[in-house]
Amino acid sequence: MNSIANKKIAIIGGGPGGLTLARLLQMHGADVNVYERDAHKDARPKGATLDLHEESGLAALDAAGLMDEFWANYRPGADALRIADKHATLVYDDKETPREDTIRPEIDRGPLQNILLESLKPGTVIWDSQFAAIQPNGSGWDIEFKNGQKVYADIAVAADGANSKLRPYLTPIKPFYSGVTAMEGAVYLSAQNSPKIHELLNGGKIFAFGDEKSLIVSSKGDGSLVFYPGFKCAEDWVRTSGIDFADKAQVLAWFKAEYAGWADIWQELFKNATGPFIPRSQYCMPLDQTWEAQPNLTILGDAAHLMPPYAGEGVNMAMLDALELAQALLNENHPDTLSAIAAYEKQMRTRASETAEMTMQSTEALHSEGAIQFLVEVIGG
Repeated sequence: MNSIANKKIAIIGGGPGGLTLARLLQMHGADVNVYERDAHKDARPKGATLDLHEESGLAALDAAGLMDEFWANYRPGADALRIADKHATLVYDDKETPREDTIRPEIDRGPLQNILLESLKPGTVIWDSQFAAIQPNGSGWDIEFKNGQKVYADIAVAADGANSKLRPYLTPIKPFYSGVTAMEGAVYLSAQNSPKIHELLNGGKIFAFGDEKSLIVSSKGDGSLVFYPGFKCAEDWVRTSGIDFADKAQVLAWFKAEYAGWADIWQELFKNATGPFIPRSQYCMPLDQTWEAQPNLTILGDAAHLMPPYAGEGVNMAMLDALELAQALLNENHPDTLSAIAAYEKQMRTRASETAEMTMQSTEALHSEGAIQFLVEVIGG
């Protein structure tokens, strides 16, 4: 008998990691609910497409029995990459120079979310459940939510992302600032509203670099695009810049000044953006973090090992966490949940540390004068 037989499991957070874990556990009869703060599945706009890796995100979907659904919803060609300099001159094009890395098919976040949600038993996800507090109750937990709901769980899993409110119950270790801040913007109906960039994008991705800055643009299956300028600045820049990120004119003025010398074509993104911009200071967990395992509380995804997005590993790490945690909890060789969770966390931290080190190196390299050469060499193998 596995260590979670007859135990109630509460997953806090309904992102890809939390939903994948719920699916994997339900396949083996576990009693599990996912508590998500959003009011419903479409409460928030969904960011850039996700490239899933064979050894992590795709491995988790395969174990979850969802590969047919994935291939029915993925976006062929969306992984096509173009690299440009700040003048919008292409210096690398996937279609002309085939990449040597493994297959990394792309899928939009919405379809991936739908695949995972539809794989769960009805009522598994409890929406509008923002975590408030957790209190010990015997060998388990009483969990309180801001809507007044209270539930009991034998095991709680923190899958609540970068600003996890559950993580401090496990460890006081905090992330450090990477030195880079990014900003998220979106253009709906990009063929009409941003035609020059839409043409340059060609249904895939653009990575543009210059002056130790980046600008990443990604197409989406609904005809929109998302874009992310990334730049070095002080940790408190978002607060001290004085910019109203809901005011396109202010953000455009900032871009013209910050990215002075970049081609005018890039301004098309900021002039035609839909909705407010979202600034995101990029943080990373310490590479040597550790904590003492608990028998009734564990952690996965960004809550466990937040890192910048410049190596494309975030969602893949979260889904692999879900796979490895499920395997540990369902492994009959672990006599109890403490040994299962301890084994998972040791493996997860080792893997995350290696990936975070690589990610921090990429973050620095992609915001240096040699960014284009670095990325071309990485892609070329």
